[in-house]
Amino acid sequence: MKLKHSKKLAGIGAIAAVGLTAACGTAQPEVAAEPARGSVVSVVPVADLAADEVSTRLQTAGIDAAQVRFGVSAQRVVYRTIGTNGEPTTASQLVAFPKNEQSDLGVVSWLHGTTVYRGDVASMKEQSTDRMVALLFAATGQAVSAPDYLGLGEGPGPHPYGHPEATVSAALDGLRAAKEVAGSHGRTFDERVRISGFSQGGPAAMMVGRALQEGADPAFSLGGLAPIAGPFHLSRFEADAAADKIEKASLYLAYFVTAWDRMYGLYDSPGQAFREPYAAQVDVLFDGDHKTQEIAAALPPAAKDVFTEQFLGQVRNPTGVLQERLRPLDTTCDWRPEVPVHVFHASGDRDVSITHAEHCQRQLVAHGAEQQLTDVGAVDHNGSVRAAVPQVALEFSR
Repeated sequence: MKLKHSKKLAGIGAIAAVGLTAACGTAQPEVAAEPARGSVVSVVPVADLAADEVSTRLQTAGIDAAQVRFGVSAQRVVYRTIGTNGEPTTASQLVAFPKNEQSDLGVVSWLHGTTVYRGDVASMKEQSTDRMVALLFAATGQAVSAPDYLGLGEGPGPHPYGHPEATVSAALDGLRAAKEVAGSHGRTFDERVRISGFSQGGPAAMMVGRALQEGADPAFSLGGLAPIAGPFHLSRFEADAAADKIEKASLYLAYFVTAWDRMYGLYDSPGQAFREPYAAQVDVLFDGDHKTQEIAAALPPAAKDVFTEQFLGQVRNPTGVLQERLRPLDTTCDWRPEVPVHVFHASGDRDVSITHAEHCQRQLVAHGAEQQLTDVGAVDHNGSVRAAVPQVALEFSR
């Protein structure tokens, strides 16, 4: 016992001696500073297109190319950011620039919709709609930051689907990284950031816009907001999925539930939420390495065939941690932007009802915000982004 005690005292004395030595000014080894958030890790060119090539790609994707003025260069950029618990990590994005002589560029942040396969994002997939959107914005003369979010593209780990803070931090750090890349080409950014996004990216656009307006980064300010087909009342969206009132209900709900269980702990075991044989499959299906088609083939389309009735009842009437975590995503429009907000949606959307846009509009009106809601017509969910983006690009380029 005495031996152990003496060792313990010796250890305390050694720690005290180190502190005393430091206090006396003896040189200590330098500790490397943590790399800054938004600093660039790598840059890989992924596109170098003339204006006519941009136009051809947009037309093939069903997007109006009338506004194309310039060719576009684009890079996949990996940058430093933080995870859901504030820990250092990396994320990737597509950064696109117009091929013109302008040195000071306006900048657009484009926030993508629900993506289950990490390879389907703009930085990775040449023909993705999100890359086409970035090409359009850049071809009008603006720089584009299109983050993949955490866990998609070249980001490690699973995607924290719908995590508000991680969504904002990945987008803001993406802007910082895009600015660094622009600087390496001798170009600068106008501080006013125009923000648009589709589906999951609609509420994301509102959250990132609010963060900028509240001074999250003094290098940037809010310049415009134009969300498209967003589920602005997420508790209603998930309840509708649980009641099989939307298209692809089981896929949307299973992605949401598995992601939120990883983050917040919605159940003790998958069997409490999922029927067999799906309880044994869902964590693997939604690991980010399975394509949408694979998941859709593995799951019945109806939520009632995938989930237990008890769990579906909890989603339809959320309480506890689920209710608490849903609340911020029901209120992404519940503030007063200092710029006009143009919300786009489609009355033909069967994935995300236009009532979500009306929910957002009501919240904006209650705060006296300048807002507008445009119905792009009898097109489906994916058709709404193709119809709306040319209108957004026109507004943002003015």
